[in-house]
Amino acid sequence: MAELERPERLQIMLNADELAALENWRFEKRMPSRSAAVRELLRRGLASDGFLTAEQGVKSQDFGILPGAGNGDGAADGSSD
Repeated sequence: MAELERPERLQIMLNADELAALENWRFEKRMPSRSAAVRELLRRGLASDGFLTAEQGVKSQDFGILPGAGNGDGAADGSSD
């Protein structure tokens, strides 16, 4: 069996209004899934509080919260040193 790119699972509970807001934002932004939308909202929230800095050249397939997450090098900033 192939190793999962994101092996950690986070389950959240939403009320109907919160889910509707998430779905409306997701479709407006053309996000591929609820999970991608939640990761993008987390990334944006963390960045607005100064925990992350925006990086140039991020692809739409890279809906990760931390830069470099999942690339196997263990570096959160995308570098390998």
